[in-house]
Amino acid sequence: MPEVHSKALGRSIQVDRIIGRVDGAKDGPCLLFFAGIHGNEPAGVFALHQVVEELKKLRGQISGSVIAISGNLWALERSVRYEKVDLNRLWKKDHIEALKKGMYVPTNEDEKQQKEIFDLVESLLQQESGPFYFFDLHTTSSATIPFITVNDSLLNRKFTKQYPVPLILGIEEYLDGPLLSYINELGYVSFGFEGGQHDELSSIQDHTIFVYLSLVFAGALHKSAIEYDGYLSRWNAFKGNQQAFYEIYDRFGVKESEHFVMKPGFSNFQSISRNEELATLDGTSLKAQENSVIFMPLYQSQGSDGYFLIRKIPHIFLWLSRVLRKYKVDHLFILLPGVSWSSDLKDAMVIDLRIARFISKQVFHLFGYRSKQIGRNHMQVKNREHRSRKDEYSGAKWYRTRMSD
Repeated sequence: MPEVHSKALGRSIQVDRIIGRVDGAKDGPCLLFFAGIHGNEPAGVFALHQVVEELKKLRGQISGSVIAISGNLWALERSVRYEKVDLNRLWKKDHIEALKKGMYVPTNEDEKQQKEIFDLVESLLQQESGPFYFFDLHTTSSATIPFITVNDSLLNRKFTKQYPVPLILGIEEYLDGPLLSYINELGYVSFGFEGGQHDELSSIQDHTIFVYLSLVFAGALHKSAIEYDGYLSRWNAFKGNQQAFYEIYDRFGVKESEHFVMKPGFSNFQSISRNEELATLDGTSLKAQENSVIFMPLYQSQGSDGYFLIRKIPHIFLWLSRVLRKYKVDHLFILLPGVSWSSDLKDAMVIDLRIARFISKQVFHLFGYRSKQIGRNHMQVKNREHRSRKDEYSGAKWYRTRMSD
């Protein structure tokens, strides 16, 4: 059984693919927590290991099932992010299709891990009863307050609004092949939680809080069974209750052959000024082009995301996007020149940029569409509202609560 080490705790634990599971005394939702998709992020693994043991004592008060799953076991055992390929970039359409057809032949340790996780998820979706909730636990290389990354669907937005932390939309537009994009394609509530810096003790503590709050928010455990008010007070006290929706609007990507060095001292949600030096690339200074807010600056040797830029989304735009999606106003786009459906489900369009370049990405974002450049003259935009399994969550208390924006 692989051994995972925590620098923060100064100790190691042995874990298997399933870190542990607890089946409650009553019927209810199925919550699946992933941790350690990146092998240099053990905090979530340790938090889940601890919570599972504690939940066994509360089995009689739990509704449904709680399943804790480890990610890249090979990398976790070696305290490295991955071997050859980032496991959280492998969940692309061609890989998924090959996995479904049984034609996937792993060529490295990371791909072996992907196949094992895929097979496990498929079996759990067949064996367990829903509704299903998927959570992916991570940490960052820079200092940060806890935050949530959300694939932009109304279902995800409504559930995640329960957490008193910043909520980041749009990361799927800049990353290819994250695990949760695959899960979101299946229509389930699924999102990522970033609980702090890699090797900080507080990261384990905040992951623990997140897991317990998730159980309460999903209806698997009553808040009286845990230190609910204390957990919220902790986050609100030193995080300042910074709950708001933010949007990623730019990414600085790093190629494998390039030497990127982030300037020291930057942290998540830090304001930056125009012309401020942020990093160097192959010895050349990189400066901010405008006043902005920096997000996930890269302070580790492995990784292709140098940094992102984000901005807060006004409430009026969140409200407007909800209304526009509810009434499927996006279907009017197809009447514009240079716009055509690229999916029989009518959840994806292709935009001919030579004809319809006047339509901005921000307009598509209102309707839940995120874009990918395909070739020099075309862009594909896609949303996940059509796939959302809303009926499966309709009985949940959080779903019945009126959404304010």
